[in-house]
Amino acid sequence: MPDITAARADLLKVFQAGIARVDGRACVNSSLTDIAGEVSLIAVGKAAQAMAMGAVDGLGKQIVDGLVISKPGHLDHGQLKLHGLNGIEGGHPVPDASSLVAGEALVDFIQSLPKDRQLLFLISGGASGLVEKLREGYGLEQLQQINQWLLGSGLPITSMNRVRKSISQIKGGGLITVVDGRPAKVLLISDVPGDDPGVIGSGLLVPERDPIGTLDDLSLPSWLNDLLPSALGNDVEQSTQNIDVEIVASLRLAREAAAEKARELGYTVTVLHAHLGGEVEVVGRRLAYELVDAWPGLYIWGGEPTVKLPDNPGRGGRNQHLALTVAGCIAGNRNVCFLAAGTDGGDGPGDDAGAVVDGATISRGARASRLDYEACLTRADSGTFLEASGDLINTGPTGTNVMDLMIGIRL
Repeated sequence: MPDITAARADLLKVFQAGIARVDGRACVNSSLTDIAGEVSLIAVGKAAQAMAMGAVDGLGKQIVDGLVISKPGHLDHGQLKLHGLNGIEGGHPVPDASSLVAGEALVDFIQSLPKDRQLLFLISGGASGLVEKLREGYGLEQLQQINQWLLGSGLPITSMNRVRKSISQIKGGGLITVVDGRPAKVLLISDVPGDDPGVIGSGLLVPERDPIGTLDDLSLPSWLNDLLPSALGNDVEQSTQNIDVEIVASLRLAREAAAEKARELGYTVTVLHAHLGGEVEVVGRRLAYELVDAWPGLYIWGGEPTVKLPDNPGRGGRNQHLALTVAGCIAGNRNVCFLAAGTDGGDGPGDDAGAVVDGATISRGARASRLDYEACLTRADSGTFLEASGDLINTGPTGTNVMDLMIGIRL
C-alpha cells in the first residue's frame, strides 16, 4: 500500500476519473442520435457551457440558434457566439435580478421560434437559481429572502425545490405551456437523489405529479408560510407527448468510474450506493469511524449532506465542513485520508470544490493559523481552517454536476 502522501494523490486521481465520466460535453454528444432538421438549443445550469458544446459537436450546423444560461465565470461568450449561441449569466446560489432577466429571455426566445422548430433542452444543477419567472404578486425581494433561508435551512434539495416551484411560473412544468407543442428533446445531468427529472432544475419541463399539492408537511417557519401560496401549482392539464426526457449523467456513473480508476491503481474497492444525506457533521463522524475500523482499501460514497448555517457563516460549503469534521475524528491517525468535493467544482460560495484531509490536518491547520477547528465548524468557517492546513481542492468549473463524491482510503 502507498504512504499517506501517495494515498492523498490517489484520492485526487480517483475523483478526477469520476468527474471525467460524467463530463457534460461528452455525455450530450453521445446522446444525440435521433435529431433531424433545424434545432434551437436551450442550455441552463452549471454545466450549460459544456453541454452546449457537446450539442455543437454532435449536431453542427443543425443548430441554428440558442440560449445558454449559467453562473458567472462558467460561460465562454466568445466560443458561444462562434456557434450562434447567446450566453446569459444568472444569479447563483441566490437568484438575483439577472435570474429574472434570464427567465424573461428564456420565455421570449422560445415564443419567438416557429411552431414546428425542434427544441433541444440541456439542463443541469443550478438551474433553480439561474433562471426564474415569478408568479404574480412576487418580486425579487421575496425571491431572495426565500432562497437565502432555504440555502441555510438544512432541507434536502427535493423540499427546497418544492418551495421554489410554488412561486414560479416556469418551474414544476410551467415551461411546458411556453413550449406550446413544439417537439422538445430534454437531456438532463442529475444532481438529485433518485435522479427524479421533476426535481432536477426544479422540473422546468416535468409536470407536477400532484398539481394541487401543499407545503404543509415541510414545517416551514411562519413568516415563510405567510409568503407562500396556499396551493402548489395549478390544475391545468399539460400534454407532454411532444417532450422526450433523458438523463445522460448521474452520480451512479461517477461512482462507477471512480471505482474503476481505483482498481487500476491497485486498491481493493468498496462502493457504498446509498445516498449520503442528513446533517453534515453526523455524516462526517460516521464516515470517519467507519474508515478507522475498516479493512485496508478505498471506499466511495456519494450524495449531498445538508448544513444548517448560522446567521453570519464564514468560508466554505458542505464538503469542506464534512472534510473538516472527518479530520477532527481521525486526528493523529496515520492510516486514513479522506476527500469530499462537489463534482461541479464548487462548494458553497467561493472557488473551492472541497478538501482532502488526513490525520495531520488538524495539527497543520492549528500551527499555521492558531485557529480551533471546532470553533470553525460552529461558525461554518471550515474553508478558513482548511486553507491554513493546505487541504483545499480547486478544480475550476468541471462541466458537470452530479452532487458530491466522498472517497476514503484506509492504509
